[in-house]
Amino acid sequence: MFTDIFIAPFVEFEFMQRALVGVFALALGAGPVGAFLMLRRMSLTGDAMAHAILPGAAIGFLVSGLDLFALTIGGLAAGLLVAVGAGVVARATELKEDASLAAFYLISLALGVLILSLKGSNVDLLHVLFGTVLGLDDPTLLLVAGIATLTLVTLAVIWRPLVLECVDPAFLSSVSRAGALAHIAFLAMVVLNLVGGFHALGTLLSVGLMMLPAATARFWVRDLTALVVCATAIAFVSGVVGLLVSYHLGAPSGPAIILVAGVAYLFSVVLGPAGGILARRWPRRHLEA
Repeated sequence: MFTDIFIAPFVEFEFMQRALVGVFALALGAGPVGAFLMLRRMSLTGDAMAHAILPGAAIGFLVSGLDLFALTIGGLAAGLLVAVGAGVVARATELKEDASLAAFYLISLALGVLILSLKGSNVDLLHVLFGTVLGLDDPTLLLVAGIATLTLVTLAVIWRPLVLECVDPAFLSSVSRAGALAHIAFLAMVVLNLVGGFHALGTLLSVGLMMLPAATARFWVRDLTALVVCATAIAFVSGVVGLLVSYHLGAPSGPAIILVAGVAYLFSVVLGPAGGILARRWPRRHLEA
């Protein structure tokens, strides 16, 4: 019984094996990035950037169909354009960066949906918005794995200034110029991971695997390193369980993965020992083990 439910789908079907590898690679990249987004109070920035890549992906689709290179370059260009544009507007005007980013992402989302609605079919629109994690091919897997590898290497290089900027950005700016460079590199990693997640989960769901596991992990651990590891593990487990739910119930795979992550989040909100509802209502006594 256990084997039939949890093991057999990944042993018998190649598309499930590819999806499993894809989910693992997405979790390796998105988990740490999501943890830092949450610590830097930039959670909604990830959501905005996920929507921002849509017009670029839509233009890439119009030019070359579902070509991996065109969709990736289009999404990456659109995401970076929105990030840079929002930053320029925020610095050149009195508008705050969050409001500027919200304006840019709403324009991008509307433009992308309009392009796909006018020039593509409903199937094309659903593919771009919700992805096809069960249809990942070798080039897409290599792309997602490459993004995860680049993310881990980059985070290892900028770890110290990135952590310090989360804790005390004023001190970092007074002793080093690495903060600005680390910030730019981190935003690039956000866009890259959203583009990678876009191929598997679509633009509307790719940010879910980035932010929900990070928010869930925050209710279980307080140490930064443990938070990153826990968020990555929750992202992977959510992906695996979501794939199994999709396989056995015939549900769409992308939404199933995100809903599983959402259930884990709601469970942690109530029972999480690090700030969950029950933990705050009945805290441990002082010096209690």
